[in-house]
Amino acid sequence: MGPILYTVKQIMGDYALLLSDEGVENQVAMALLPPGIDEGDHVLWENLTYTIV
Repeated sequence: MGPILYTVKQIMGDYALLLSDEGVENQVAMALLPPGIDEGDHVLWENLTYTIV
């Protein structure tokens, strides 16, 4: 599986709802996302890590 680009759709306490370019939603623990992440940010999932793009 290759890299996936997500947009942070909503932050709900300890979790964030991510939306991929293909329209797939994914709920992720905030602890796995980069510090300072905010709604509307774009993140790249690659090699089991998230980075802000």
